[in-house]
Amino acid sequence: MPKNKKPAPRKSAESPEQKDEAMTRQLCALSAYLAGSPAKNATTVQNEADFYKIIKKCLHQKKDDILYEALEWTRHDAMRAHVLLKETMEEVAEVVVIGREGAAATEINAFVIPLFLHTTGGLKGAQCFQDQDAYELLTRSLQEAGLESPDATVVLVNHAYQLDEIDSITFSHLHEMVRDAHAAMHDMRAATATAISRSFAEPVDEPFAEDDLAVELRFLLGFSMKSVDDKFYQAPADELAADAWYAARESRFQQWTEQVTPLVRRCFGPADRDIEVHFLYQDLFHGGKERGIAEYFMLQMMSDLNHALSEQGLEAVSTRAVVGPAEVGDEKVLRVNLYAISDAALVASSEKPLLQTADLGSELADMRDALGMIGIVTISVAQGFDEEGAPVGIAA
Repeated sequence: MPKNKKPAPRKSAESPEQKDEAMTRQLCALSAYLAGSPAKNATTVQNEADFYKIIKKCLHQKKDDILYEALEWTRHDAMRAHVLLKETMEEVAEVVVIGREGAAATEINAFVIPLFLHTTGGLKGAQCFQDQDAYELLTRSLQEAGLESPDATVVLVNHAYQLDEIDSITFSHLHEMVRDAHAAMHDMRAATATAISRSFAEPVDEPFAEDDLAVELRFLLGFSMKSVDDKFYQAPADELAADAWYAARESRFQQWTEQVTPLVRRCFGPADRDIEVHFLYQDLFHGGKERGIAEYFMLQMMSDLNHALSEQGLEAVSTRAVVGPAEVGDEKVLRVNLYAISDAALVASSEKPLLQTADLGSELADMRDALGMIGIVTISVAQGFDEEGAPVGIAA
């Protein structure tokens, strides 16, 4: 046996940053592979298991940086992988399934109902959710109106979430909130739901004058706990029957909005406060948040265009609109240019954020409807805009 043999050099340990980057790369690679629709085989099953395992690990360890970095990488390089990654992260964060020995597993999810509230002078944070009876009746109404199963346990958070608050809730924070809600609903003696409490920001009233006509976006946030085999939530397999099932639910939701409007007014202000309430559809957390934000920016854009028309003393019918996608830095937007029909002069230009995963056809149809509502009837579509902001590739 040789003497004085030098030991093999030790490999330097990876730093935490290197480990996180390796996990990010692995997550991107797995999402790209799975998004390629490979045939179901042992490799696919294993990769899918690893994919979910990494996402769940990041949520439990509160490593949001890895999740958001992976989304950013795939957003630029692999859109199909980006869509799969985004949808999976959202689902795992907002829906938690907890197994129970000898019984069906329990699912708990986070949902939101976006609201637009019209007031004179704006909402006052100190006046929101002060009517406990109204809050309790509103919570119970979700099951009484058939929006949630009678066998579920449903709670609403007694807080008027503003856009910045709801948008600042990260994947891991939401996942923690869902688990906190499960613990509280499963055992009412459980400790305070600290993750939910952390989602409240200091109330900041919007800077409206007392006589300003204000439109504000708020979110009702709730949690629903039920058995995973609860038939109330299972849509029929047949396509026509499923369409009827969803239509019936939408009808129940519409009836519910009419019934609970007085309760919502009481939750957002004193009884003598004149508050006009407009509901958007109830959805799981991320879907409802995106719906609310999209509608908010659409209203803001229409307000900007109306203001420009008023400032220049023009009627909407005397202008034509050109709508199309544009790039502003690294962000994608949907832009509207208004031109005077008389001399083709630019009257106004406004933009709203456009998700990378958005369906452009649907976005353009929504924009056409919104422009029609303010009186603009001549609308063209551009393929894009040049560096000077002029539209290119215009079609009717």
